[in-house]
Amino acid sequence: MASQLDFAGGTFVDGLVDEGDDTRRVADAAVEHPRRLVIAFVGLDFEARIAAGPGVLVVCRTAGSELATVADSAVRQGYRGMISFGVAGGLAAHLRAGDWVVASAVRESHTVRATDAAWSRKLLGMIAGAIHAPIVGVDIPIAEPAKKRELHRTTGAAAVDMESHVVARVAAAHQLAFTAVRVVVDPAHRTVPPAALIGMRPDGRTDVSAVLRDIVARPSQLTPLARIAVDALAARTAMARVRRRLGPHFGLFDHA
Repeated sequence: MASQLDFAGGTFVDGLVDEGDDTRRVADAAVEHPRRLVIAFVGLDFEARIAAGPGVLVVCRTAGSELATVADSAVRQGYRGMISFGVAGGLAAHLRAGDWVVASAVRESHTVRATDAAWSRKLLGMIAGAIHAPIVGVDIPIAEPAKKRELHRTTGAAAVDMESHVVARVAAAHQLAFTAVRVVVDPAHRTVPPAALIGMRPDGRTDVSAVLRDIVARPSQLTPLARIAVDALAARTAMARVRRRLGPHFGLFDHA
């Protein structure tokens, strides 16, 4: 059993029950409000809280296996689009923490799916300094600069995250407009220390005890963790500011 909470006028689905028809009932309940038009897919708890707002159904990665079910119900209720929103790892060398990427396309292995051109253009006009470039989706974190450089070289993507490819795949299957808007949290030159990855719970929350245990075991991580914390603050501040600017429906309302 999982929870469904209301945040700032939007709905946040943190996983879905999977007992037979209960899955369908939860998905139907999640999209019953007629003014909601957009599903926002995020990976972390704080991203979900920032993303929530009028006209938006926020689905966290813990419900990723049920995203297609949610999308199916959403289409029947008149939803128009899906957006991947949150932090990303930088792959292009010039990007710094707090910089924005509006995806021109989302790559997944050998598959490339273009984002909705009109929606993406509108977002570019609303986010000062944002670049329009491909994003690549992966299923495991990319933590080392050498791997980031190689991924950039082989894909041409400016940023990497663990949600955008899921959104692109599900949106294409349900004929929904989709885009991805991601803020850089760890630039291409930054190594993400093991404690930062170990400390991430499956529900997107931070496991502070796990982080502290790993720091005690490997104290050399303290300095890189401090750098990551500064980067994360810049990204989170930028995300909250931009989310307010994007308003209801993440800017899709006029386009829809």
